[in-house]
Amino acid sequence: MKGRTDAPRDRGWLAGIIFFILGLGTLLPWNFFMTASMYFNSRLNKTEWSNGTMVSHKEYYFNNWMTLLSQLPLLLCTLLNSFFYQRISEMVRIAGSLVFIFILFILTAILVKIPMEEDRFFSVTMATIWFINSFGAVLQGSLFGLVGLLPQKYSAVFMSGQGLAGTFAAIAMLVSIASDTDSETAALGYFITPCVGTLITLLSYLLLPRLEFAQFYLDKSRSYEVETADELLKVTESGTAVNGKLYGSLANGGASGKEVEEEGAGVSPKQAFLTLEQAEVRDRKSTVMEVFKKIWVMAFCVVFVFTVTLAVFPAITVDVKTIYPGKWEPYFISVCCFLIFNVCDWIGRTVTTLVQWPPKESRLFPGLVVSRVVFVPLLMFCNVQSRSYFPVLFSHDAAFAFIMMLFSLSNGYCVCLSMSYAPQLVAPKDAETAGALMTFFLALGLSIGAALSFLLRLLV
Repeated sequence: MKGRTDAPRDRGWLAGIIFFILGLGTLLPWNFFMTASMYFNSRLNKTEWSNGTMVSHKEYYFNNWMTLLSQLPLLLCTLLNSFFYQRISEMVRIAGSLVFIFILFILTAILVKIPMEEDRFFSVTMATIWFINSFGAVLQGSLFGLVGLLPQKYSAVFMSGQGLAGTFAAIAMLVSIASDTDSETAALGYFITPCVGTLITLLSYLLLPRLEFAQFYLDKSRSYEVETADELLKVTESGTAVNGKLYGSLANGGASGKEVEEEGAGVSPKQAFLTLEQAEVRDRKSTVMEVFKKIWVMAFCVVFVFTVTLAVFPAITVDVKTIYPGKWEPYFISVCCFLIFNVCDWIGRTVTTLVQWPPKESRLFPGLVVSRVVFVPLLMFCNVQSRSYFPVLFSHDAAFAFIMMLFSLSNGYCVCLSMSYAPQLVAPKDAETAGALMTFFLALGLSIGAALSFLLRLLV
């Protein structure tokens, strides 16, 4: 029987490339959805001239509702996915979610060219945001559990792909600012792009089971056998001989129990049956609570990382103003806030493929995660406009950019380590449960951070 040391090679790094695409595909559609906010606001917050003044009929607060309705289904569906994923097959959860996400983006792209009354358009858009995040939560939870069955570096590659999705969105935002394209055409291009990306992601997932390398690690029964190989071999070589001798002696009415033990290499029938029973128990999946008790430190880490991040980004960072007005001003936030964050976040995730420090057993890692709270006051002391209480200590653009670099590097690094460490703390048979639970706590951190951002913005 093959052990993990005899695993087939990942030829051409195909499995790594596929998991990179899967990671990118999980967040690429949503990131592109967010970059089209100018298009949505232009269709919702229409103005007209009345008696020489510009009048707006209704304020929809699109960005606020978009944030709220993206976090609530993410949190809810991730929780349900953590407890009920065993009832639905992996293929249905992953492929089905990708198909529905693809359909929703096709629908959104079609609506770009269809005139619609503002209230109805707002309702359809909010429903799309709700459902696309619901399917996205199921997709992420399932994929985190799936990649957890492979060596750790593949979890890091998956997270790296997720980080790159934000970089694509930031670049798209810069292109839209630099171009003279109207908001409708830009939105159509945005929504066609994630449709293609989602389709490529689906095809990549369907290709994965055809790779010998992936088959070896993703076959659940093979994972269980590898873990108990030595124990089962011992039973086969000694315990089975005992059983054969015992049954033969009973049938012939001859050999004594002592003779059978001696002929069975010192393993009694009772010991053999106990060993087999222990192997069956080991193969049985642990409960959700049993898995949580093993990964709660990593769960805390991922919650705290995203709480700190979402508390100030983008609610506070997007209101930082440049000290150099002019041609640079329209690009300032796109570059110093979004592009720097996404590029450095991706670098932080990618670094974990080369360096994993502190180790998962170390208390230094939770300490490193908690230390990120220092970025909250640092960013609040930047040149945030419409401020009430906090003075400006870092007014220069370079100071803000440097803080954002450290802020995003540490975010990507700590998140990636938390998500990749968790499946390693449990048996291979429980890796998917651990991944689903970690995705729920990831969503919990996002929700807490988003709620906290309202309070922190009032304190600036």
